[in-house]
Parts: sequence; C-alpha cells; structure tokens
Amino acid sequence: MPAASPAASRARRAPAPFLFFPLILPFGISFGFVSVAFAWLATHGAHPLSTQQTLGIVAAAFLPHTFKPLWAPLVDETLTKKAWYLIALALTAAGTVVVAAMPLSPARVPVITATVMLSQVGLTLMNMACESLLGLGVPDAHKGAASGWYNAGSNFGVGVGGGVALWLAQHLPAPWMSGAALGTLMLVCAVPLLFFDEPEGEHAHTLRGALVELGRNVATIFTTRSGLLAILICVSPIAAGASTQLFSTEADAWRVSGDLVALVGGIVGGLVTSVGAMAGGYLADKIARKLLYALAGGLMACTALALAIAPHTPAAYIVLTLVYSFFFGVSYAAFSAFVLETIGKGSVATKYNLFAAAVNGAIAYMTVLVGHASARWGVNGALVTDAACTLASIALVLAIFALALRPPARAAAAPPA
Repeated sequence: MPAASPAASRARRAPAPFLFFPLILPFGISFGFVSVAFAWLATHGAHPLSTQQTLGIVAAAFLPHTFKPLWAPLVDETLTKKAWYLIALALTAAGTVVVAAMPLSPARVPVITATVMLSQVGLTLMNMACESLLGLGVPDAHKGAASGWYNAGSNFGVGVGGGVALWLAQHLPAPWMSGAALGTLMLVCAVPLLFFDEPEGEHAHTLRGALVELGRNVATIFTTRSGLLAILICVSPIAAGASTQLFSTEADAWRVSGDLVALVGGIVGGLVTSVGAMAGGYLADKIARKLLYALAGGLMACTALALAIAPHTPAAYIVLTLVYSFFFGVSYAAFSAFVLETIGKGSVATKYNLFAAAVNGAIAYMTVLVGHASARWGVNGALVTDAACTLASIALVLAIFALALRPPARAAAAPPA
C-alpha cells in the first residue's frame, strides 16, 4: 500500500485572519501612491501638471477597477490563487516603480495615464486573489475577523503609499528611489503565503461555465428590485469621496507643506479612515445599512462645504480633512455591509465585484467632474460641486426608495349591487 503524501497526512492549513493585513497592504500602498503622493508631486514639480490634468490621471486609475468583473473569471478558473497573487504583486510593484521614475510634464500626460492604468490592472488581480483566499480558505467562524484585518490593511496601505512615498520623494536624491522603496516593501508582503495552504477551489468547471455563471449573476441583480436599488446607490456619487483628491493637488490653498500633506494625507489619514471603517462596521449592525451609507455620504458633503467656507489655514486643513477621512471610512464599511446583505449567498465574490465596479465608476466620473470644477472655479468651487452632487444624489435616491418601497394601493371597493 503506497504511503500517504505529506500533504494528505496533515490537515490543510487555513490562513489566520491577521495575515490578510499584510497581504492586502500592496493594494493600498499602490493606490495611495497614485492618489496622494503622485497627485502632490505632479502639481508641484519642475513642470507641474494642472489640477484638472492630475485628477484626470487619478480618475483613469479607477477604470480598471470599474471593468474588473470582465476578467474575474480568469482568476476563478485558471492557476492557483497564490499564483495569481504573486503575478498581481509583480505587476503592482513594477508599475509603482515605473510611475515614480517617470518625468512629470504636461506633454507626457497620455503616457503617464496609460502607465498608471496598467499598474492598476495588477491591483484588480490582487484584490480578486485576496478575496478568493479569504472566501475559500478562511473558516466561516473567522471570516468576520479576516474581513476586518483585510479592510484595515487596505486603508493603512493607502496611508503608507501616500504619506511615506511623498516624504521619501521629497527627501531622497532621485524620484525613482521612493518607488523602489515601496516596491521592495510590497514584495515582502508575499511572505504570509508561506504560512497557509492553497484553499480548495469552489467554482465553475470551465472558463465558459464561469462566464455563463457571471451572466446569471448580472441577470439576478438587474431583475430584482433590491438589486436595482443597490446598483442605483453604487452608481450615484453618494460616497464617491472625490474631494479627497483635492487634499493633495490643492494643498497650497491652505498653506500647508508637502511634509504635512504626507503626514495628514498619509499615515494619520490612513489610521483615521481605518477607525472610521471599524466604527461603520459596528453601526452597520445597529441601523439600516443603506441609510448608514447615505448618512456617511451626507456628512462627507457637509465636511467638504466646511472646508470651502472655513478660513484656509493649516489647522482647518488638518482637522477637516481628517474628519472627512473618518466619514469616508464609515462609508467603506456601510458599502460592504449593504452589498453583502443584498447579494446573499452564491457567487459572492463575482456579485460583490459588480457592485464594487459600479462604485469605482462613480468615483472616476466624480473625480473628472471635480477636476473640471477646480479648473473653472478654484478649489472652493470644486468642493461645493462635490458636496452639491452628493446631497442631490442622496435626495434623489431617497425619493426613489420611498416610491419603490411604498406598498401598492388597494383596489377601490366595488359599489353595492
């Protein structure tokens, strides 16, 4: 009788929840680099880009995240989840190094935009790989804790990629060095893969089968009232948070230094957003989740208005941008909660990414709109534009909800014979 293989002789090792904190860090680091560090450097270099051009590049970074459900079946049906993670990590690290090393000038905007978009494709693959490892490998009893570590790692990574990268870029001799430092840190984040086994797959049988399943998932979302209402919320700018893009590009309006932007928009901002997400997770179990999402968006809009109205001082910048970051974190948790509530069971990762793609589309078009508003009316006009769109969308969605959830009128009683 043949001896049992070592893999078969021991229990499969599940990933510990805390391992998802370092695993998802590169995702946050890369996007934090683009939205905070790159945005500040692009508008403050020797050949500065305009705010509109810079925000156009940042908006383009969201496009791969908007269309990622189109290639999600590849991650489901080919290679292992660990292999896809390593591929994604290589693409993400390389993209960050290349973007950091590129000379910034208005003439190079198309090339910079294309490079940033390609680097974000790696991020979509990393997101899918981590979601699959979490969904397939973590026992149900620990998925809540793993999701918490996952969200905290993503938000903290944004702080590292934004704050640390900006500080390094200002204090190292050459721009590429900050990208190289971030790329090296990203590669270290693969070490946790050594401490658990590849989870067993639970997916369709062929790539064609996965595409058919994706079509079914889309159909169920767009043919149910709850699915349509949830999609409406996601495509609206309720919690797009486009004003965050102004905190780096227009920081001069508050007379703050690059080091202060690195601190407030980086590490401290990432921590505050993580705290907001944890608070939002707690509140999501206490009040209606869609209402919490709208409430978080409304509070973000009010904070943006306060930034526009209040004296433009460093103190106002620090306090109000951190308040905005807190409510942004609340919206993250509320989004996850109401989407998971809407999609139920079955093909959770695929359906979740459809809603995430809708939100990323809203972030992209609002970022472009805010960039145009900044070019025409300045930073205050851009903040007011974002707030007005947010509040108008909340009012519209609430009105549609009231109509959709209104019980049908009773038929009039027949007159007596």
